[in-house]
Amino acid sequence: MPDSRLRRARIVTLGTLSMAVLASLLLPGAGLFREPSPVRAVLGALAIAAFAAAQAGVLYAAITPALSGGIHRRFVVAFAVTTLVSIPLAGPVGGADWQTWAWIGASVVATAPMLAGRAVAVAVTVAATAVSAGVGWWVGGPVDDFVTITALIGLSTVAISGVHVWLWNLLLEGEEGRAAQARLAAAEERLRFARDVHDLLGHDLSLIALKAELAERLAVSAPERAEREAADLRRLAASALADLRQAVHGYRATDLRAQLAAIERVLRSSGVRCTVGLPGGELPQEAADRLAPVVREASTNVLRHSTATWCRIEISRRDNGFLMTVTNDGARAAPPDRHSTGLRGLAERLAESGGSLRTRLEGGVFTLEAVL
Repeated sequence: MPDSRLRRARIVTLGTLSMAVLASLLLPGAGLFREPSPVRAVLGALAIAAFAAAQAGVLYAAITPALSGGIHRRFVVAFAVTTLVSIPLAGPVGGADWQTWAWIGASVVATAPMLAGRAVAVAVTVAATAVSAGVGWWVGGPVDDFVTITALIGLSTVAISGVHVWLWNLLLEGEEGRAAQARLAAAEERLRFARDVHDLLGHDLSLIALKAELAERLAVSAPERAEREAADLRRLAASALADLRQAVHGYRATDLRAQLAAIERVLRSSGVRCTVGLPGGELPQEAADRLAPVVREASTNVLRHSTATWCRIEISRRDNGFLMTVTNDGARAAPPDRHSTGLRGLAERLAESGGSLRTRLEGGVFTLEAVL
């Protein structure tokens, strides 16, 4: 899960649900101290611990969509079995002095919405409340107290934990929707490119095929005309190739502003405060094409080779060219990796067009300057 917001939301949701599991241990466990029979207390403790563990599994599976359906079903089966086992083992613990199973029943009601649909949750709630009433009658305790604890406390816990799980699921659906939208946009762009290439080359290729067939037929009977057709073929092929190169160049044109916006989002999601400064007006396409790989390599170095907390990217006009400066803190004074040629390769490419690339490290602040 690459997005830090999702990770934080999941941690908060897990923390909320862990409180429900803790309550499943502590509140029924209070009855163990009121139980005079050591054997019954031990059996009750085992039943309570097993129930809490199974509940933790169900709640974890509820916010972990990556788990397979089989694992989720095993958690549900374990939860159902431990719930049933807790009735005879934990129900009489504490007798009439403590509503031990009523608190377990409240946890069952709170977990019911995570098991399946609404109908199952309602059925489980009704069954848990009925069992709690039966256990209260069995141990000679106040039945109304047992029912109140199971129903009201359980439903109150649903309102707290359920909201967090619901919000978590909404966040996941939103992320999935954005990913699907990005995939759809990419597919539409591929289709548009394919359609444009077909419109661009379809006619020329059809004409080339016809002229090639004609030249083949005339090769023996009219070699001079076949030679003219072959020359036309060469000109058509050269023209089609030039059109294709022009079209591809248009698709490959660098949108430097979009790339900087994407880099800014990536750095911020990694905990690096990033600011970007751009000159007014549009940058010449040639300058954008040459600066884009520099800023990509620089941002990669920020993430891989530093413990930066801030990064500043500035592009300004100077004389007849441009100056791009990338500055970040948290730089480490380490020798360059002999297997890495990123910055060195960029410096060579900039030098070919009369530019230059300079770097310096001062007080843990790394600065990269690219001049065009």
